[in-house]
Amino acid sequence: MEKEKAKYLRAPIAEAMKAYAADGAMAFHTPGHKQGLGAHPLLRDLITAEGLREEVSLMEELDDLHEPTMCIKEAQQLAAELYGADDAFFMINGTTGAIHTMLMGALNPGDTVLVPRNAHRAMIGGIILAGARPIFLQPEIDEKLGIAMGMTLTAVERAVKEHPEAKALALVYPTYYGVTFDLRKIADFVHDHGLLLLVDEAHGPHLRFSEELPPQALDCGADMAAQSTHKILGAMTQTSMLLVREGRINLERVREAASLLQSTSPNQLLLASIDIARLQMAENGRETVARAVRLAEKLRRDINEIDGLWSFGPEYMNHNGASGLDTTKVTVQVTGIGLTGVEAEYILRHTYKIQCELSDARNLLFIISYADTEKQTAYLLKALQGLAQEHRRPALPQEKMDDWQLPAVPTQGMTPREAFFAPKEDAAFAEAEGHIAAEQLMFYPPGIPILCPGDIIDRESLQYIKAMQELGLKVVGPRDASLQKLQVVRQR
Repeated sequence: MEKEKAKYLRAPIAEAMKAYAADGAMAFHTPGHKQGLGAHPLLRDLITAEGLREEVSLMEELDDLHEPTMCIKEAQQLAAELYGADDAFFMINGTTGAIHTMLMGALNPGDTVLVPRNAHRAMIGGIILAGARPIFLQPEIDEKLGIAMGMTLTAVERAVKEHPEAKALALVYPTYYGVTFDLRKIADFVHDHGLLLLVDEAHGPHLRFSEELPPQALDCGADMAAQSTHKILGAMTQTSMLLVREGRINLERVREAASLLQSTSPNQLLLASIDIARLQMAENGRETVARAVRLAEKLRRDINEIDGLWSFGPEYMNHNGASGLDTTKVTVQVTGIGLTGVEAEYILRHTYKIQCELSDARNLLFIISYADTEKQTAYLLKALQGLAQEHRRPALPQEKMDDWQLPAVPTQGMTPREAFFAPKEDAAFAEAEGHIAAEQLMFYPPGIPILCPGDIIDRESLQYIKAMQELGLKVVGPRDASLQKLQVVRQR
């Protein structure tokens, strides 16, 4: 048993990097800084001398991400075993790359894929690359929170009945706000009807390590799940994993897609950080995730003692599209103290030196991870108490908040790929209604498109976009970030 456990308590990629650096071979190869010899002092301070010595790639000891046979293969196998997958692919271009790989590895041009409209922009990008035809589904909307929740089995059943040609269902689980739904029942249903279940699980790489949290997507029956190893765990930014179950998925096709979409000069530091994050979870993941859960639950209780603030918990997850909650995601509604989420984020950042994960019209989102301790959550609680006591304003008018309701899914005029490659022209924002969108438009974070290429632009979407812009949310996607104009498909 101890021998079996010891197998997981290694980091093969990091070991291979140290071995090469220790061998002492003089570098007449890339990268140009030559193991730190020519590195600028700023870079040396940033990466460290040891990091630069080991920042090499393509040597025989270091394996090949595209055809792994040694340390990378071993590291990916260890990750697959830890997560209960048949295979794991290390991704060095983020969960965006993992999602693109997932869709290109599963779909053919022209295939129909069912997608909830609260999918991240990466899902739309993958659909464009794969040449798939999306059928957008309306997730449940919580009007009190003003956010999209999950999908219901009833909505999925209706979509499959209306589109029997569909090849796959691509879901977001959990949502950015930590909301989950009954994925097991959905998995059973779509598999019985011959569909693949593909999951953007960017915010769920820690779920495997706690029975107090919802189950991870793979354990619910997902065929593939893209997890963001850097968002919640201890890997470097830009690193993720694609977890795969054999049977319905062609592993070789997924490998080909991953190779097509990833750099042929992968950064070894990024790869090693995925390996080390996996090692860290194997060593003490259950203990550290359990601590994060305890801290988040206490923080939530304390926040709900503050007059005017509200943080929903698992007890709120008892309606359509919401059956569970990753409690380490702490959402705080601030409208009860007369503030928008954007205003509250600014005050916390510049007055209390607290930076949240995101703000929206009504809420702030805070992530409590395995790294946090009581010191961090106590500091956050004190800042929120100060926010409520010292920055309270008159109640927000209801008619203003009515403008913040998420619009319904627009009608499609063409597929995202057709719109992406179509001739384009500018349309004045105020006159764009009825045109077909030729670009994505979202507020970031969370990066969920309000308009996708191919959408027929409607008045409700324009009104919502304008209301969010006036709140000060960051516009991402359109060529004209000021929103004076939108790119639309040229009318013939």
